[in-house]
Amino acid sequence: MDGRHMQIGEVAARTELSLRTIRHYEETGLVIPSARSQGGFRLYGERDVERLMVIRRMKPLGFTLDQMRDLLEITDRLDAPEGVPDAERAALLDRLREYERAAAGRVQELRTQLSRAEDFAETLRIRLRRARSAG
Repeated sequence: MDGRHMQIGEVAARTELSLRTIRHYEETGLVIPSARSQGGFRLYGERDVERLMVIRRMKPLGFTLDQMRDLLEITDRLDAPEGVPDAERAALLDRLREYERAAAGRVQELRTQLSRAEDFAETLRIRLRRARSAG
């Protein structure tokens, strides 16, 4: 991290999350501002933005706050500068794989839903064309 900090408004713009949503994630402990300004304003670093982007990507896939917290704990532990013992690393990677499989499954469900929605929209376009040509 380059040490640069951002206020919540800049973080909101970068992550496309509302101020309220970011504050909610703070209240639930998913993200904690890296620092405070002399005036007491929350300040965020790149790592905080990365955490918020992980959360933002998990949300539409239906992951719960507890699952988000768990995944962030897994990645924090795997990224720890002191490293982790081999057995713990293997267990963390197994848990990470579970999240990857769950995400892939949810993506497939969403693709199916999107395909059905596109089919429905096409059915409506066809009906409209028929109605215009009949009238």
